[in-house]
Amino acid sequence: MKKLIVFIISIFSFLCKAQSTKIISTLMNEQQNEWNKANIDKFMSYYWNHDSLMFIGSKGVTYGWLNTLNNYKKSYPNKETMGALKFTLIQLNQLSNDAIYVVGKWQLTRQNPVSGHFTLLWKKINNNWVIVSDHTS
Repeated sequence: MKKLIVFIISIFSFLCKAQSTKIISTLMNEQQNEWNKANIDKFMSYYWNHDSLMFIGSKGVTYGWLNTLNNYKKSYPNKETMGALKFTLIQLNQLSNDAIYVVGKWQLTRQNPVSGHFTLLWKKINNNWVIVSDHTS
C-alpha cells in the first residue's frame, strides 16, 4: 500500500511540474508577442513589479522594475530598434512548486540583427508567475 501511495504522489508531482513548465512556455510566448507589437509596457508585465527585481545585462546589474522598464525604453525607443523577437527555450527546470529556472536563446531580427542567451528565474508570487531575475547576454 505504501508503494502505491508513493507512486501516486510521484505521478501527481510529475504532472504538476509539467503543467507549470507549460504555463511558463505559454507566458514567454505571450511576452514575445507583446515585444513584437512594440508594447514594452505589456512586455514588462511579465516581470515582478518590485524594487527587488534583478536584471543583469551587458551594462551590469539593474535593480527594480521601473529601472528595468526605463532601460528597455532607452535602448529600444521604437519599433525599428525593437525588431522582431524570437525566444528559443533550451531548458526549463522546476526548482520547487513556485520556482522555475529557464535557459534560452533570444534573437532580434532587424536591420542589424542581434542575438544572445538568457537565464530567467520565474517565481509564483500571489498566485501569478513572474520573472524575478533575468540575466541576458
